[in-house]
Amino acid sequence: MELHNITIMDYRVGLGYDIHPLARGRKLILGGVRIPYSLGLKGHSDADVLLHAICDALLGAMSKDDIGRHFPNTDRRFKGISSLKLLHKVYEISRKEKYRLINIDTVLILERPKITSFRNKMISNICETLNIEKSQINIKATTQEGIGDIGKGKAAAAYAIALLGRGKT
Repeated sequence: MELHNITIMDYRVGLGYDIHPLARGRKLILGGVRIPYSLGLKGHSDADVLLHAICDALLGAMSKDDIGRHFPNTDRRFKGISSLKLLHKVYEISRKEKYRLINIDTVLILERPKITSFRNKMISNICETLNIEKSQINIKATTQEGIGDIGKGKAAAAYAIALLGRGKT
């Protein structure tokens, strides 16, 4: 029996990770939200570890290298850039490749400050940038219980996993 015009979803999973040191004289930006704190994340862009992890998860799911390949820290165009702009560029790649974002799950790892009161704004920023519903993104936060550089308040990190789908006939 021959099957015609049947659409089969091609599902793709990507994992992203990022870590940056905390430093004086920098703004702390997570999920595109400026968070009042005495330290900020040090990096070439705004060093938003949450959005960088999401970018890498999406790029990985599409087999499109990583954030460093698309937005190298040697390129002056990306110096101090908002990671929401980088995420939007990754979104444009996914649209061009005809992928549909199914969901993203993230873990933000930092000792301080607590981000609970900023979580909804982070979710809104990501939803606006990726044109998705709030039910498609989850942000969790945890600490390192005093262990390692993150636990000592010297760094922050994030993991993200993304599921993309693309129809095939």
